[in-house]
Amino acid sequence: MSALTPAGVTISGWGWRHAGRRAWALRDLDLVVSPGERVLLLGESGAGKSTLLRALARVLADDEGEREGLMLVDGQRPSPGRAGLVLQDPDSQLILARVGDDVAFGCENLGVSRDDTWRRVRDALEAVGLDVGLDRSTSALSGGQKQRLALAGVIAMRPGLILLDEPTANLDPEGVVEVRDAVVRVAESTGATVIVIEHRVAVWQHVVDRVVVLRAGGGALADGEPASVLDARGAELAAGGVWVPGHPPPRPIRSSRQPREVLLDTRELTVGRSGVAVQARLELSVSAGSTLAVMGRNGSGKSTLGLTLAGLLPPIAGNVIAADTLAAGAGPHPIAWRSRQLLTRIGTVFQQPEHQFLASTVRTELEVGPAALGMPTSEVDERVNALLERLRLAHLAEANPFTLSGGEKRRLSVATVLATRPRMLVLDEPTFGQDSRTWAELVGLLAGLADAGTAIVMSTHDLDLVDAIADASVTLS
Repeated sequence: MSALTPAGVTISGWGWRHAGRRAWALRDLDLVVSPGERVLLLGESGAGKSTLLRALARVLADDEGEREGLMLVDGQRPSPGRAGLVLQDPDSQLILARVGDDVAFGCENLGVSRDDTWRRVRDALEAVGLDVGLDRSTSALSGGQKQRLALAGVIAMRPGLILLDEPTANLDPEGVVEVRDAVVRVAESTGATVIVIEHRVAVWQHVVDRVVVLRAGGGALADGEPASVLDARGAELAAGGVWVPGHPPPRPIRSSRQPREVLLDTRELTVGRSGVAVQARLELSVSAGSTLAVMGRNGSGKSTLGLTLAGLLPPIAGNVIAADTLAAGAGPHPIAWRSRQLLTRIGTVFQQPEHQFLASTVRTELEVGPAALGMPTSEVDERVNALLERLRLAHLAEANPFTLSGGEKRRLSVATVLATRPRMLVLDEPTFGQDSRTWAELVGLLAGLADAGTAIVMSTHDLDLVDAIADASVTLS
């Protein structure tokens, strides 16, 4: 791909807060990024990293909140087309059904001529290493391929600034490498400026020029070459929640791993969607107090299996059978249970947190389940307040769930399920988007639940999570 004019960024005293919120998402930030630099942006969950990238991409609406200070790209206010943003969820960025059309979408919106658009489409697909036909269905791609497709759609617009917001968060290890290497190829071939957010430093530290760490509440905590920042201030950064290589977060110690009664069985289970099977003849057993990790590449059926175990998708063949101790009179098949029956039996955390938000504030969101069970107000308040404190969400109690950071949304989605204290949990990527401190707290909470007898099934790519609390694992191929 031919070189382009890389963008420069100048930020002075900049801040932003959402409408109706007291706390600023980010404040007093001074930052200069030279054209062509590759910057790794770090900071604890909720420090304002995603807000900064959204502002640079000009996808923060003027009426969405209040801003202060100065933000310039190439000496001007950020403008559409000069910066391209890639988000963490591959599926949320798919727009059209065919690969070629999806990559062309941005160019068409910028008014690029038809002939030039399709030249750019082919160049972009080659640059990211996505060797599939232009007519290939976007839904048939793996997670890593979808993320490379999203990157191709951005670079086809020829932005001077490429912004990546945890682009590998939901990918399997192979997909992580695919996307990182695609970004490096694009940066080398075009010269574009790159700013990437990633909690897991090891993925990017050797391919960036600079590390900037945002301080929660305002400003930058550290800024410099990767080695100097991570070596000189590694312990300090780790204490603040940054995933620094060589400074792992504390892991919970399970107090009991003794086998208990079986709560759920599968018998020759075939799972899939719309009648299309993705996994067949699965024989699984889930016991009280046990933690089962479901692993495998993107597209292998982990989420589909979880939703089937949770009674939210019907099996294509075979059965999911709940023991009497879990069913408690609701019948042996979770798919036949009513939503209120599921609340205290099987709680589900979806891969995308937004898919389970119903209320206009964080506090009200946590009250939905307990209120549906008819709990007294005093008990609802006690449960909600405890979860807000435990998961570092108390300061966001009156915020709209959809305005939270990715990591905060994930913690809220877990908390909404815990509020009704079900006997079994089905969790889809429960730790994505977490800094090392909130990761340790969340994993410690899950370990405590397992020790107390809760059965946990978790679909995950997080090997640290598996090592910390899993009793058994199954890998889908």
